[in-house]
Amino acid sequence: MDGQFWQCATFARMFSGLQLFGAAAGWWSQAVGRYTRGGAPAVGAVMVFKAIGSMRSGHVATVSQVVSDRIVKVTHANWSVRGQIERDVEVMDTSAQGDWSSVRVWFRGLHDLGQRNYPVYGFIYGGKADAPPPAQVKPRLVAAQSATPAPVTAAPGLATDLLARAAPLALTADASSSTLRLAALAG
Repeated sequence: MDGQFWQCATFARMFSGLQLFGAAAGWWSQAVGRYTRGGAPAVGAVMVFKAIGSMRSGHVATVSQVVSDRIVKVTHANWSVRGQIERDVEVMDTSAQGDWSSVRVWFRGLHDLGQRNYPVYGFIYGGKADAPPPAQVKPRLVAAQSATPAPVTAAPGLATDLLARAAPLALTADASSSTLRLAALAG
């Protein structure tokens, strides 16, 4: 493949601004005392998937939109297209309690949500650990978009999407929160 190969953790760190390292599943414990953690999705929060047999390192994805109390959209890397970035793909809470402890994720090969439920630790928010989790915002309904999000293709050294948004990216270095970084990228 020509261009950049993204791991989920490397991309999520760059996209969210969280300074956590190593295997994605380890981000949950690393965040203790550094960042606020919780069970409710919020734009800019990083969803942390538990490590399981088929996903030994876990997975991380940044929430880009809260659609409803059981559906969010995430931007992440290395999921249904190895090493590539996928923007605004659907994730559905499949937990019996509605607590986001189990989810299904949109999968390109199916052009739909995958068939497997993945266990999730929760969400890491950009705020400091002593700050309360963000207030759960009542999601606004969004007009339906294409059911098949297009993966972002990569260019040598940078994802094409990021390269095309180089000017807004310069602003993200000064952004104080992941929400501001997402807004700058959406620019």
